[in-house]
Amino acid sequence: MYKSKYEAYPFLGEADGDLRCDFEILTDEIASMTGLLRATVKDEALREELLFVCELVYNINPSLRRPVSVRTDELAALEGMALRLKDETEGRCRGFALPAGGSGGALSHVLRSRCKAAARLLSRHQSRGNEVADILFDFVNLLSGYFFFLALKLNALEGIDEIPFESRSYRSNGR
Repeated sequence: MYKSKYEAYPFLGEADGDLRCDFEILTDEIASMTGLLRATVKDEALREELLFVCELVYNINPSLRRPVSVRTDELAALEGMALRLKDETEGRCRGFALPAGGSGGALSHVLRSRCKAAARLLSRHQSRGNEVADILFDFVNLLSGYFFFLALKLNALEGIDEIPFESRSYRSNGR
């Protein structure tokens, strides 16, 4: 296999079955998009919060290859932020909503989805007989919820209502 002298990341040539590099690339994307989201946010407290979240994601990044460096107190802090956003946005979304809104809300929905992809990747890695620390599952799942509530908050700050969505697949009569 050709190995470029310009290789962007030293683990890109790992075997297909080794998902560690995939997780690292995905968490790098999540951290980068968190930085992009931060650039759209005007509220200084939320900007600082997003910087903290970005740092957490980068600390999660090498955790399948190196010792886990995120701590339970950081998980608790993230949970507190998510619960605060949930309380602040209570009543904004009943059931499902389209992942839309202003630029910040929409980007936050993309991050929510990418965090679910990270949780799925961790599950796949574990199902192949690899050890995955429980705290990693907790972090990526909680991050998904955090970004959901942040999307609601950012849309609220922009005066944008959520757009309800009713799945035809989940209706009781299927129509």
